[in-house]
Amino acid sequence: MSTIFDFFFSQYKEYTTIDIVLEIIAVFFGFLSVWFSKQNKIWVFPTGMVSTIIFVYLLLKWELLGDMMINAYYFIMSVYGWYIWTRKIGETHVTPISKINLQEKKMAVFIFIATLIFVYSVYNYFDKWTSWVAYVDTFTTAIFFVGMWLMAKRKIENWLFWIVGDIISVPLYLYKGFTFTSLQYFGFTFIAIFGYLAWKKNLLNTQST
Repeated sequence: MSTIFDFFFSQYKEYTTIDIVLEIIAVFFGFLSVWFSKQNKIWVFPTGMVSTIIFVYLLLKWELLGDMMINAYYFIMSVYGWYIWTRKIGETHVTPISKINLQEKKMAVFIFIATLIFVYSVYNYFDKWTSWVAYVDTFTTAIFFVGMWLMAKRKIENWLFWIVGDIISVPLYLYKGFTFTSLQYFGFTFIAIFGYLAWKKNLLNTQST
């Protein structure tokens, strides 16, 4: 039993109490944010902003540049998404759930490629190409950048990007030694699957009416 515990949590012996507490708080608000997203509730953004601002601090301290940039981008896109989700379409309706169109597909591809180039440049500039983790981190950063942009636009396809990115992040964060964050992404995977199904049902109901 102690061997299993040490495998998952021994790295926390080297962390300060405040950093551990901050990670747990960030994980808690991260779960709230994804849950509110599944429920199609505007609270996805303020709760997500709390989580991301804490992770920006922690990841910068831990020198995980790709992950830090993901969370900084999440914070910015949360502000943008908050505006999009509350923007009036006509007299009474706000921006609805919808499918991605051709122009948005092209934009998603552009964001993905541009993110790969940008993160690669950052890692190269700071000479952080020290292991395979940097390459995976670059790839997941691009996935999550597209996913967050699509969520802010209220596009149902955002969940597909979250699912793929979450699945990759579970073992990645565990390998990095951030067990609580790894568990967060494990939970995110299931919420994202149910979120996709819930949004799909909402979209079908909207189209039928």
